Amino acid sequence: MKIAFRISARVAGAAVLFAACQFAQAQAWPNKPIRYIVPFAAGGTTDLLGRMVGAKLAEALGQPVVVENRPGAAGALGVDLLAKAAPDGYTFGGGTISSHAINVSLYSKLPYDPLKDFTPITMLATLPNMLVVHPSLNVSTVAELITLLKANPNKYSFGSAGNGTSQHMSGELFKTMTGTQMQHIPYKGSGPMIPDLLAGTISMSFENMTTAYPPAKTGKLKALAVTTTRRSFAAPEVPTLAESGLPGYNISSWQAMFAPAGLPREIHMRVYSEVAKALKSPDVTKRLQELGLDPGGMAPEELQALIRDDIPKLGKIVRDSGAKVD
Repeated sequence: MKIAFRISARVAGAAVLFAACQFAQAQAWPNKPIRYIVPFAAGGTTDLLGRMVGAKLAEALGQPVVVENRPGAAGALGVDLLAKAAPDGYTFGGGTISSHAINVSLYSKLPYDPLKDFTPITMLATLPNMLVVHPSLNVSTVAELITLLKANPNKYSFGSAGNGTSQHMSGELFKTMTGTQMQHIPYKGSGPMIPDLLAGTISMSFENMTTAYPPAKTGKLKALAVTTTRRSFAAPEVPTLAESGLPGYNISSWQAMFAPAGLPREIHMRVYSEVAKALKSPDVTKRLQELGLDPGGMAPEELQALIRDDIPKLGKIVRDSGAKVD
């Protein structure tokens, strides 16, 4: 009995010491620069949001926030790096519908668990993808594009920010629903993809509105439709794919912020509070609206529930398309 009591006392003492250390760590935090991992190349939506949030966090916390781009595998490379970082409040990162919901079904050997290996902070923004085509296709509607694709199986290509991104899945769902065939060209983010689209190297993309709409407004691309069930407030003249002859078509892209699993609660709640506040600030709200983004700010548990719901829903699109990456 004495031995058992001593062991229990030691365990209890260790638990108290661990809790005290975590509390002390949280009290002293932050006392050095913070790293923010962007799992896509510079120039895309995830990168733009990471830099906006990073700047606001740096102001609020009094420490620099250093953005680090780690693109590859639809966000999986950078997100895996985030999952394996120490949960000490000095590493955060962006995550998307691709890295945290689609990749589960697309990759047979995903190196992280999107529900268990992260501390969800909050949703940063949601947005539609936009079907844009190069002017050389000489089409002005979705119906005309479908006719062109059916007459020329696999002649045309669509680019995406990578295998398993919402852009990729938007294209695969389009192919499934229209019975058309196109080549998929994956890039390591929207940044390197857009120049090829503007040059006509690839024919079209179901790109995030953030990067697709500006060149469409200047005539460098043609915007045919958006992927959500409702038209975008930023581009009300562009119809939805559902309106354009594909009833039931609906993919909404989202961008969120995460930390490694095990982040101390005091730090977790402080960062969530500061980011949610930043998303409501007039300058950030204005910038997000200019980019066609709906600001986020949902509670961490709501973000976790969304991911849990999206995994099987998007898994069906992956299975129906036959897409697979090893």
